[in-house]
Formats: sequence, structure tokens, C-alpha cells
Amino acid sequence: TQVKQNFIDAGKAMWTTLRSEDVWGPCLYMYLSLALSLDIREGMFYWYTDSKGGPSFSQESVGFIFSISSVGALLGAILYQYALKDYAFRNLLFWTQLIYGLSGMLDLILVSRLNLKFGIPDYFFVVIVESIAKMTNRLKWMPMLVLSSKLCPSGIEGTFFALLMSIDNVGLLSASWGGGFVLHMLRITRTKFDNIWLAILIRNILRIAPLWLLFLVPRADRSSSILPCKSMNSEVAIDPSDTKNVELVSLVHSVDGK
Repeated sequence: TQVKQNFIDAGKAMWTTLRSEDVWGPCLYMYLSLALSLDIREGMFYWYTDSKGGPSFSQESVGFIFSISSVGALLGAILYQYALKDYAFRNLLFWTQLIYGLSGMLDLILVSRLNLKFGIPDYFFVVIVESIAKMTNRLKWMPMLVLSSKLCPSGIEGTFFALLMSIDNVGLLSASWGGGFVLHMLRITRTKFDNIWLAILIRNILRIAPLWLLFLVPRADRSSSILPCKSMNSEVAIDPSDTKNVELVSLVHSVDGK
């Protein structure tokens, strides 16, 4: 049938596209960039609520802090749209990944309680730290999202973009598993946080590690063509005869039947 043939053609086009170095290289970088950004938020959450070494926040206060810090993600998107979108992907990812890794060092200041020595209250400092983390994370993610859209071949844009987003989701899942493994190995629990500083340090070092993989990302910008000509022309054929008997039915009917 035509549907089966279209499915086969789409699969061939996706495989041909993925075999291109201009495509699998950025895909590999995006996965590793996300996977190496270990997620240790669970350990930090319990440290926030700890009454001994931590700030002793209530769970409601932590949730409120996270909601306020979401403004940082919005600011990151606005900053990218109006100031950074025309820069080359490789250059932009270098600086955003570097800033993302260095900004994580603010958590070390928090867990070592140095902010109190400088007279900065915990609540205010945590809001700043979380806002910066979300803003830098969004600045890192936006160019990868635009790059993903540039990797989609003509005719199967939606299917291929969904594939790329699934790769990103696997990267986030890997980061969650990796973060849980690090917390487990360092024996960080709901009540024990002796090694929380080491978990933060490991996370920040791994955040910077993808900088050595930037050669996988093309030097192109959002206005450049990345796909090879063969992939760009691999459109999935649709039989025009399938649309001859299509009847367009109005989705809105007037109340009075007119």
C-alpha cells in the first residue's frame, strides 16, 4: 500500500540522514552535553530542607523558590532571541556550556555557607543561584533546539525532529541516572550530606567536559544549510491520487443552520 511505501521511504531517508557526519556529530554532542550534566537536584532538595547543615527551608519554600527562579529560563530565551541567535552554533555552545559549568560553582559557595560570611541570606542567594542555573541552561538549550531544526531533511521534518527530541530526552534520563549513581556512591541521603560538595564538584567538571567535543558541531549559523544535498532532496513521495477523493467537511456549523 501507499502508506507502507511512505513509511519505508521515510525510514530510508532518516537512515541516510543519520549516516551523514554533519548530522550524527551534532546528535552525539547534544546527547553527551545533556547526559554529562548530572542531575543531583534530589540531593540538593533534601539539603535545602536540612535543619542542621542546610538552610532549613520548608518544602513549600523550596517550591516557591523554584517557581520564582523559572523567570531565569524566560530571560534566557529572551536574551537568545534578541542578542545571540545570529552567532555560529559552535561559538555559542562553547560560551554557554562554559558559563553553565562555571555557574554551578555557586552551589559550592552555598553548601560551604560562604554566602553567610558575606552577609547574603540563604533565601536570597538560593533564588539567585537557581535563576542563573535556569537561565544558563536555557541559553545552552536554545541553540541546540535551533540546530536540531536545521538537521531535519525535507519531507520528514516532523518525524526526524521527534527523533532528535527523543535523543535529548534519553540524554536527560541519562543525566538523572548518573546523578543518582553519584549520590549513591557518595552516600548522600536525606539526612547525610557530608559529601554534597564533592557531588557538586563532579557535576560541574562534567558540565565542562563537552567543550572538548565541540568539533562535532558545525561552524554554521541559523541561516546556513547544514544537510548534504542528498538528504535535502530525500522527500517522501506522496501519491497525488490519494487526495482526489478527499472531501473537505466544515468543522464549524452555524447555530441557525445557515
